[in-house]
Amino acid sequence: MGHPSRNILAEITAHGFSLHRLTEYYPELLTLKDVPQNPEYHAEGDVFRHTEMVCAELTKLRPWLELSEEEQAILFLAAAFHDIGKPVCTKLEDGKWVSPRHTILGEKIFRRIAYREAERFGLTYAQRELIAKLIRYHGLPVWFWTKQQPELDLYKAAESIPLRLLYLLSKADILGRIEAAPGSLLDQVELFGDFAMELQLWNGPHTFANPYTRFQFFQKGDLWQNARLYDNTSFDVILLSGLPLSGKDTWIAQNSRTYTHAIPVISLDDLREKMGIAPSKDSGRVAQAALDLARGCLRRKQSFIWNATNIIQETRQKLVRLFAGYGARVHILYLEVPYEELLRRNATRARHIPETVLEEMIRKLEIPAPWEAYEVTVLSGY
Repeated sequence: MGHPSRNILAEITAHGFSLHRLTEYYPELLTLKDVPQNPEYHAEGDVFRHTEMVCAELTKLRPWLELSEEEQAILFLAAAFHDIGKPVCTKLEDGKWVSPRHTILGEKIFRRIAYREAERFGLTYAQRELIAKLIRYHGLPVWFWTKQQPELDLYKAAESIPLRLLYLLSKADILGRIEAAPGSLLDQVELFGDFAMELQLWNGPHTFANPYTRFQFFQKGDLWQNARLYDNTSFDVILLSGLPLSGKDTWIAQNSRTYTHAIPVISLDDLREKMGIAPSKDSGRVAQAALDLARGCLRRKQSFIWNATNIIQETRQKLVRLFAGYGARVHILYLEVPYEELLRRNATRARHIPETVLEEMIRKLEIPAPWEAYEVTVLSGY
């Protein structure tokens, strides 16, 4: 990904890691003010006050001093935005303030504003996604032990973020509050740290025996991580993912002849046009026609490209499971172009996408995680 002109991480470092300074750049943080919290866990007050305390506690942690300047700035920005989802979802339920799914919403909100205003945020793609995933997973160290498959959740998280950084963010999150029963949540964070080190996930993801074993580990959920499976896949399926106008058709035109001959392309947009079905109408019939074509290729063990937006993880995973069930190596290729370029292309496109539709897709966007397929690749500039 290209580097935006502004280097906000350097500015954060230069100004001494000040949350109040950050609010000058990012007034979105002011929406945290007056958002109530459950006093059992947050007697300190509203979400903004909690965020102030979290940012202050983060810089006091001894391991903080051992981080690089870039890591410090990324972690501080993640701390500042870690509860950005709460203003949207906080509600009173059975007499208590709750914020369901605020980590998931927070990831999407941060990604959306950092993508739409890339120059103001001054982050590379990798930096933006690291912060987004820290926001998404910041509650995992506290609650991982209650999950049905706690080890699997740690392995998945480690594919996207260094767990040592997640540990620091979560520890600051607990220290930056006033609890009715202090210490209990902090114990869980320490347990998370010990468990992550025991699994050898502290500094990065697990090294699997081969890509096929890695894929099956995350698909099955009950496979031993150090197994070595024989890779019996025999052909490739490329599942494209990305917002409209991100360059999927251009990539296909340039790369579909990677093999000895052009491989089939199953395009939902092309099928819709051939079937004479208007956009947003009868999507089920279009999808069924595409699946029928795909099953024909799969039965013949023939490589093909699946061309659609595929911006929702659940949709991608249904397709991945289907394709892999026939013995395919499924590769997810995510394409992204800068927001301004997206708008420019839309303005000159014959089949113009209404701005409200495009913005809704950006709001819903779930970028493919590294564990979702046999291989996940990110490209820009198409």
